[in-house]
Amino acid sequence: MPEMPEIEAHAERLTERFAGRVLSGFTPFNFTALKTAVPPPSEAFGQPMIDVGRRGKYLLVRFEPVTFAVHLMQGGRLVPDTKHSAKPRGGQARLVFEPTERSDGSIDDSALLLTEQGKERRAGIWCVPTAGALSSPPLDKLGPEAATITDDELADLFAANSMRVHGFLRDQRMVAGIGRRLANEICHRARISPFANTRKLGTDGATTVAAAIRSCVDEGLAYERTRDDMSASKDRPSAMHSRTGEPCPDCGDAVRAVEYSGYTVNYCPTCQTGGKVLADNTTSKFLK
Repeated sequence: MPEMPEIEAHAERLTERFAGRVLSGFTPFNFTALKTAVPPPSEAFGQPMIDVGRRGKYLLVRFEPVTFAVHLMQGGRLVPDTKHSAKPRGGQARLVFEPTERSDGSIDDSALLLTEQGKERRAGIWCVPTAGALSSPPLDKLGPEAATITDDELADLFAANSMRVHGFLRDQRMVAGIGRRLANEICHRARISPFANTRKLGTDGATTVAAAIRSCVDEGLAYERTRDDMSASKDRPSAMHSRTGEPCPDCGDAVRAVEYSGYTVNYCPTCQTGGKVLADNTTSKFLK
């Protein structure tokens, strides 16, 4: 699933290409694509795009009256569309713009197409009022941004929520923008067990984790900004994520995994758990 660095860089690319384009239509290709009824997408018709922003893992396609909040989920992408196919492969919804003349005299009639591969059909679009968008569902439930969370903010959240740090990092109500890959990388960079308890980590632990969050986010964003499109998961900077059995780049120990039905926790025993190997099941004990 795309995380903060991938979403942020993609928003920048889409802003560069589509800012100022006038919206002329919105076409959902199935009933699950549009998640809201009010305000209607038509309120943005005839308006120029302001920009594409981001909140957590949501892309925010902003017009003066309406913002389209887009969540890509696991297999979704929001991509320029020049074919305008009536039944695009994996198509969920399309934002259509008035044709505009490029600097070289050619005509740009590209649209924005939300696609999703697979059968889950979880990617979607929420229309929210631009004035007050961040206080409207689903954006109103998000925690502080991973890129800007302070040591004190994280310490307060740790103190108020007793849970495994890996799960805490992935919980968008706690910190917005972090997913499975970043959670693995952050725990490794902070040299803490993914099963460490947030409340027990205390202020010093929060400071260490906050620094690791900023470092991993900055590294991922720097990489994404070198690309012309959003990266695939296998291409993203990773010392731990999806590296099961490979040597840790810092100590050489084998990267281990705790497998769950929907995700994998990767970690290095030497760097993170004092050499202890975590039990590969959901009843593993917390490690300090």
